Amino acid sequence: MADRVTVIGWDGSPLTDAGRSALAAATLVAGAAHHLELPEVPRDAERIRLGSVDLAARRIARHRGSAVVLADGDPGFFGVVRSLRAPEHGLEVEAVPAVSSVAAAFARAGMPWDDAQVVVAHSRTLRRAVNVCRAHTKVAVLTSPGAGPSELALLLEGVHRTFVICEALGTRAEQVTVVTSDKAGEHTWRDPNVVIVLGGSGPQPQGNPATGWIAGRDPGYPPAVRGWGRPGAAYGADPGPRESAELRAAQLARLGPRVGDLVWDIGSGSGAAAVEAGRFGAAVIAVDADADACARTTAAARRYGIQLQVVHGAAPQVLEDLPEPDVVRVGAGGLPVVAACAARRPERIVAHARTRDEAEAIGRQLAESGYAVECALLQSVELDTTTWAESERTVVFLLSGSRTH
Repeated sequence: MADRVTVIGWDGSPLTDAGRSALAAATLVAGAAHHLELPEVPRDAERIRLGSVDLAARRIARHRGSAVVLADGDPGFFGVVRSLRAPEHGLEVEAVPAVSSVAAAFARAGMPWDDAQVVVAHSRTLRRAVNVCRAHTKVAVLTSPGAGPSELALLLEGVHRTFVICEALGTRAEQVTVVTSDKAGEHTWRDPNVVIVLGGSGPQPQGNPATGWIAGRDPGYPPAVRGWGRPGAAYGADPGPRESAELRAAQLARLGPRVGDLVWDIGSGSGAAAVEAGRFGAAVIAVDADADACARTTAAARRYGIQLQVVHGAAPQVLEDLPEPDVVRVGAGGLPVVAACAARRPERIVAHARTRDEAEAIGRQLAESGYAVECALLQSVELDTTTWAESERTVVFLLSGSRTH
């Protein structure tokens, strides 16, 4: 029985000596249809169309002979190597890599990619891939059927991005197309493809998109500042007592925003919480009924180079058309907004209250909605370090809910 498999990457160029040697000795070859048509595949070898990697791995493990898996690009970079090495298969894997499809895509675009985020989009993970595209100015998306450029564009509605769509890289059918995200759904795209997603509020790539060639400055962020839970003045506006730095830091600690998450920040105020959530790499939609607060949030995001979407409107009504959140900070709106957010089933919700009665009401609502509830009474005191006298005292109930089912 086979306990060893050689995985050969193919990027459209001739196979390496090591790849040809391994393939020539193979008695079983697995790969996509275009891999199995390669002239180097032995005629008498058993052939497996690579759909489910787990099924293929089980057949390889039972095979008596030399097994080879053909894959696009670098099979160790978001490729089949991880699945084949799963403990349940018991396979020892040797990889012969080629140029990864992501490296090839950026090469076609004439752009560096050391500052890019790379994500894989399947139908079950598409939303998280979209959230990375919301939060970052340069993202490579390895797509799959049902989670391609058109589906990306649909979920990015309202967020303008430029797509560099690289189809069938390394084959005679290779094509590179540049379109704005709102136009991507008007085309039919061939698999496999890689989508480079560019844009946001930072510097944009130079060049004429109509040529299909992008070169020049990289989009990106200003140098990151150190620390979080920074004073409200760092965001260009007095946030008021509802947004004390200490409360904000405690809220963010309980939310735990991550890359791939979508954060709702309802009652964004100065924009401090929205910006700090974005600095963790999460996508953020900041909501406020006050147009001035929306302007402050936008200005704070630009100051720190954070990509976020600002929505002007009154919650809970304005929340109905927003994409599904992973975590929610309720900075304003109280019980009705907490109830509306809980109905959308995010993993975590944080809110605050000024009185015990209000805190108990919010806690009951979260518990009845299927959340495990924690509450803490926070007191923060600012001191004038010249005289060490108390300058401001804030007392607030902090509530957090974690979804239990």
